[in-house]
Amino acid sequence: MNMIYNNHGLQDTLIVNLHPVPEKYQTETIGNIVRIFDGEETYGYNILAASTLFEVPFNGVLMSNERFVETVIATLHEVGFAIEPSELEPHFVVGFVDSMVAHPKSDHLNVCQVQTDTGTVQIVCGAPNVASGQKVVVAKIGALMPSGLYIQASKVRDVESFGMICSARELALPDAPQEKGILVLEDDAPIGAEFFSYYK
Repeated sequence: MNMIYNNHGLQDTLIVNLHPVPEKYQTETIGNIVRIFDGEETYGYNILAASTLFEVPFNGVLMSNERFVETVIATLHEVGFAIEPSELEPHFVVGFVDSMVAHPKSDHLNVCQVQTDTGTVQIVCGAPNVASGQKVVVAKIGALMPSGLYIQASKVRDVESFGMICSARELALPDAPQEKGILVLEDDAPIGAEFFSYYK
């Protein structure tokens, strides 16, 4: 699940995203809550005028605030919208760059093998400061970035990539540096931990 709030760009709308939204979908509205679905598949919820329902703690990804997440889920349940426990799996986790080799068809990309909570994944990364042995932030397949970008499996110059190693700016962290480069975490960051819970 992704939970993102941006009072400026989203006009006081809290996005609760469960799955990537296809081009064709239906909506159902109860009060301030819009369910986005197709058949029995629910893709997520838009909670309009969110600040009138909750005390939203900050802009950005809100998964680190467990009490707030629980409050939102309880509010959805109150109007008959349920979220399955399996949909609470974190999309932003602490990863460990196990190995890195140069991309065979690029002079600035690297192919990284990164340990996460569900095993080792291959990620193509273009950050100039990525290196083996680093603890990093991994946006897994299905993650919704604060910019609105969905992370999907892809091929980068014919090499498969299954996620993204993130910069502080891409995560919309406060006081994020503007120069290019991934966010490198402390050595004691636990591999597989939900990033925003670790970082708070």
